[in-house]
Amino acid sequence: MSVAVEQHAEVRVVTDSAEEERWAVPVDLRYDPDAAPRSVRISLPESPGAPPQHWTITRELLERGLRGPVSSGDVRVWPSGRVRAVVELHSAQHVAVVQFDSAALTRFLRRTYAATSPVPH
Repeated sequence: MSVAVEQHAEVRVVTDSAEEERWAVPVDLRYDPDAAPRSVRISLPESPGAPPQHWTITRELLERGLRGPVSSGDVRVWPSGRVRAVVELHSAQHVAVVQFDSAALTRFLRRTYAATSPVPH
């Protein structure tokens, strides 16, 4: 049995307004190797006019998006400068564009791979 990996992070919600009007939002990152060994879940809290939102994306997409623009279905990920990564998530009702600290995503991904590494005997 594997152990799920959870990490809280803070993202900046990206809008079409001026950068200084972006606001910080707490998100939860979760990896459960028993339930979905290739995927991670990003959960955004409830916001005015929108319920909590949860997206499941592959670890590979998230990792590749730290190095260059990638997309798969309703998800796009790309680096934004040297220390940020943007994740754009589409659903039937909403689009969320959030900016992560790349170091936080890298730490989370490393923890997910460590959780699935074989235990030496």
